[in-house]
Amino acid sequence: MSHVLVGLRYTRGASSVLHSVSRKRFYQIPSHGGPEGIPPPLKGIKIVDLTRVLAGPTATMLLADLGADVIKVEEVTRGDDTRSWSPPSAPQLPNAPAPQLPAESAYFLAVNRNKRSLTVNFKKPEGLAVLHKLIAQADVLVENFISGKLAEMGLGWEDCKKINPRLVYASVTGYGQTGPFAKAAGYDVIIEGEAGLMHITGEPDGPPCKVGVAATDVATGLYAHGAIMAGLISRQQTGKGVWIDCNLFESQLAGLANIASNYLIAGQEAGRHGTSHPSIVPYQVFPCKDGFIMIGAGNDKQFGLFVTKILRQPELATDPKFSTNGSRVANRTELIQIISDALQQRERDHWLKELTGLGVPFGPINNIQQTFEHPQAKARGATVEVEHPRAGKIKLVAPAVHYNGKRMPVDRAPPYLSQHTNEILQELGYSAEAIEELRGKGIV
Repeated sequence: MSHVLVGLRYTRGASSVLHSVSRKRFYQIPSHGGPEGIPPPLKGIKIVDLTRVLAGPTATMLLADLGADVIKVEEVTRGDDTRSWSPPSAPQLPNAPAPQLPAESAYFLAVNRNKRSLTVNFKKPEGLAVLHKLIAQADVLVENFISGKLAEMGLGWEDCKKINPRLVYASVTGYGQTGPFAKAAGYDVIIEGEAGLMHITGEPDGPPCKVGVAATDVATGLYAHGAIMAGLISRQQTGKGVWIDCNLFESQLAGLANIASNYLIAGQEAGRHGTSHPSIVPYQVFPCKDGFIMIGAGNDKQFGLFVTKILRQPELATDPKFSTNGSRVANRTELIQIISDALQQRERDHWLKELTGLGVPFGPINNIQQTFEHPQAKARGATVEVEHPRAGKIKLVAPAVHYNGKRMPVDRAPPYLSQHTNEILQELGYSAEAIEELRGKGIV
């Protein structure tokens, strides 16, 4: 097995970790080509997925990537809400199965790979019986209903614990299981506003702005995924299941990071800074002649290199108004104008070339096409192509993590609605006749 050596040099400021060969500690990271990855660590783990939209499905997708058998339980006729969130949608093959269904929405396809789809109406006694059988065999149940809703249907934590005392039961809600907002529905954009994120997003003289993707939902899915893994480890140690309470509101509070700490420790209220940094200058997006570029000169040395080699104005490095970060922050407006005027004289690609190898953190502001055409994305195989039974070949973002240099495989395309209903019911012991009877009653 071949390896590459990467040393980590820790520095202060914005560029907190620089990958370089130094006298510091060295780590061996396997290079691509020889390693075989790891066996799917969650193989044999069965997960009942009662989630929809983004936060819950993100968590269950990550578990499915690790080899868990994730059974996505959906409403019989419509399924997950995001199935109807189109356009855009994937094209539909001429002889696709289930031709009565609409085309597969791009939104649904984004967070449901490696899962199986079961449609069942568990508001009916026969459908509830199907769920109870499934839960008896499951290791994990994940749900994102309003707090208390599933308990009313006989599928709450106490109900499921009686069926399966070893069950890890994860509830993903807007505000958690207790408190005055426990019964409120959770929406990413509402929580972004209510939990501080929108207040700090946008230009200083502009209105609050939401993040361009549902970041609170995604963060909550990541927290839920980690909590479920912890619940499985806890069960190994105790033999007992656990009820996990994960919610958007507290996930977003945790995601405020240093902004939260600034307030809690020093009472410092936050504001909007656009792409700039409240404590470091220059550290923001700058306009070029034909695009934008992010530059983060996090210390005096980097600033000196930038103004000397890029701006060709070495006198700025020794000017008392700009020679230290503190003085640059105090004279932010003047310095930003100098830099903007200079960078707008040439095209973005010119500056990217000039900055390469200089030692000043920088990067282009790419659109989505440029992002997926990025040489690093191509070199790392950041997308994966899978065969969908209704849409043909589709591209998805690949699982983000490598194990021994290999990603977990995407063995299943995101399922079409009810794709695996018969298969799963047969695994639960239902005969073909019983399945047809359930289908005739609209239960599945």
